[in-house]
Amino acid sequence: MHIPDGYLSPSTCAVMGAAMVPVLAVATKKVNETFDKKDVPTMAIGSAFAFTIMMFNVPIPGGTTAHAVGATLLAIALGPWGASISLTVALLIQSLFFGDGGILALGANSFNMAFVAPFVGYGVYMLLQKFKVGKVISSAIGAYIGINAAALAASIELGLQPVLFHTADGRALYFPYGLSQSIPAMMLAHLTVAGLVEAAVTGLVVHYLIKAGEDNLLYKFSYRLRGENK
Repeated sequence: MHIPDGYLSPSTCAVMGAAMVPVLAVATKKVNETFDKKDVPTMAIGSAFAFTIMMFNVPIPGGTTAHAVGATLLAIALGPWGASISLTVALLIQSLFFGDGGILALGANSFNMAFVAPFVGYGVYMLLQKFKVGKVISSAIGAYIGINAAALAASIELGLQPVLFHTADGRALYFPYGLSQSIPAMMLAHLTVAGLVEAAVTGLVVHYLIKAGEDNLLYKFSYRLRGENK
């Protein structure tokens, strides 16, 4: 799902980057209000987990890739604002040191994977909790919908490029495939592969965190699942 540089126009990158500024500003404020210094290692673990799971890329037609993100899992464990920061840090490191996702496209990638995915996934999880659906099932369904929402956002951003940015004779200046090709290509891969992996990983880890005892290193990571404030 990482969009490399050159696939989006500079103006698109600027708009997506600008869209993430208020998101990260609010996220920083929320985290400062609700987290303390003892939570910093927890957020670092979240970033490391997201970084690792996103490195397992599956190439798909059109020049991009599909992979799990761990966004809903982090949103459940850290809260969606904390997850947004952890995921953005992971994406920043990937783009700077591993070339996984463009530096100029960092705003778009962050919008898709560090904003859309965790907030949609967490929203679905909380909605299902109101209907008394189990936490493991709720988290898996939320993760599946969250990552597919992010993939849809990425496919729209890519598919709009030839519509908005082309030469006088219609030649695309950046990503060459329109919405009719980008959306099916991205969604097929995420509906059938990445989404199922994301759901399975999220459900299994949530199940493990629920069962974790006080002697477990990750016990603190699961206090939100236990309904505790801290």
